[in-house]
Amino acid sequence: MKLQTRRNFIKSTAALAAGAALVPAPASSKPNPAAAVSHFMYNSPNFNGKVFVNPIPTQTGLSSSIFKVLAEYAKDHPNRTPRIKPGPFPADLNLLQNLPADTLRITLIGHSSLLIEIDGKRILTDPVWVQRASPFQFLGPKRFFPASIALDDLPPIDGIIISHDHFDHLDKETVKTLGKRSIPFFCSLGVGKILENWGIPKNQITEFDWWQEKEIWPGFKLIAAPARHFSGRGISHRNTTLWASYIIQGPKHKVYFGADSGMHPLFKTIGEKYGPFDMAMLEIGAYNDLWKDIHMGPDNAAEAFLALNANLMMPIHWGTFNLAFHAWTEPIERLLQLAKQKNIKLAVPKPGETFIYNGQPHISKWWEPFK
Repeated sequence: MKLQTRRNFIKSTAALAAGAALVPAPASSKPNPAAAVSHFMYNSPNFNGKVFVNPIPTQTGLSSSIFKVLAEYAKDHPNRTPRIKPGPFPADLNLLQNLPADTLRITLIGHSSLLIEIDGKRILTDPVWVQRASPFQFLGPKRFFPASIALDDLPPIDGIIISHDHFDHLDKETVKTLGKRSIPFFCSLGVGKILENWGIPKNQITEFDWWQEKEIWPGFKLIAAPARHFSGRGISHRNTTLWASYIIQGPKHKVYFGADSGMHPLFKTIGEKYGPFDMAMLEIGAYNDLWKDIHMGPDNAAEAFLALNANLMMPIHWGTFNLAFHAWTEPIERLLQLAKQKNIKLAVPKPGETFIYNGQPHISKWWEPFK
């Protein structure tokens, strides 16, 4: 095997492990609500007796196209990483020390890691502080810039949302560090067991099924909503934990955290049932026709946003890790085009910037100097 081909094969293997591309594990879309087993999570209507399932028929594996994926990694795909190393992008720690009771602010840490400050509460989503979104810290997709806030410098956190168990959304070392602070974790069914195995006390963990609503603090409600994705931190045990999007509803503001999802018709149902939202955070990166069922890309994200009945769209899941074959700025550049065509208001702060919601759009174009 030629050296360059071997390198590309290693890159593809690491990406597969990180959940950027997929390995065989197709799941039926027909739930079995009568499934009767001992653990409560398996009594979910979204469990078919063996695995959790998607809201519509979904190809969640690449058993028929794994060699196509490897072939793509062997090709030259230009501009997948920044020409100039971005960052650092330090957050304004002084600003974050004071939290107004009736304000919505969001600080982009990177990828899907957000610090959401809503009506006097601070919530972290999918915190990943490590260098690589991979089971190995010597191999796999490496972040383009360090997290905007050091873990030790984070202000007091009221809660942490984990959308699903992939390595670019759930990191062991980050979780173990944050777990020492006795912060509550809110996660999808089955993910709680992973957290427990990492030393998080059971009384710090609250699991959610789709459409489940819980008052997490007085005046604050958290709702888990469907997503079209998959789960698994290895080749085996695929889809044995649930994936979800989340609605955070405070006394004054309401936001939708989309996490990872392909396009599905329930975005409209979510919007009708829980909208309007002040902001919707939707993934736009790491897309490809080979896994189009479980990642939206900018075009479908724009349609999902319109279905959700939200005021501002914040694109996430792009510009931090190299997880697909497209140029690293392609997702945001395409979204900017679509936003003009479809009259979508965008909030695109630079990493580390604290966006203070006032209903108006904001586009930083932070990526331009690094292309």
